[in-house]
Amino acid sequence: MSSSERKANVTHGLLAAIMDAFNSRDADRIASFFQEDAVFHMASGPEPDGRAVKGREAIRKVLADRFEVIPDMRWEYIDEYITGDRAVSIWRVKGNALDGTVLDYQGCDLFVFRDGLIQDKDTYWKIVAPG
Repeated sequence: MSSSERKANVTHGLLAAIMDAFNSRDADRIASFFQEDAVFHMASGPEPDGRAVKGREAIRKVLADRFEVIPDMRWEYIDEYITGDRAVSIWRVKGNALDGTVLDYQGCDLFVFRDGLIQDKDTYWKIVAPG
């Protein structure tokens, strides 16, 4: 597949399918959108850039674990941008964790695709603090 054909695989329909998979909270379904050697940079973690989860299986597991503690986690579409093999998805995430934590943040994902699958997903969200 040529570089231009790979770039053509990044569409608004693909981004919608990825969001639908996340909203299904089916970790296997979500993982199917990632390359085997993908990296998911989570919004929070021990490093300045969050937490890097490497590999499709590790990504599947971290998401399955997250949905165990936030069983109603869901994303609402706001906007998206596509340029070549890169995309930005802007959303609002909501959910109620089992420990009582309420999620309600605006955020975005920065994607890099390879051969129509996610190679790199870097997630950011707003820090909500009492004003």
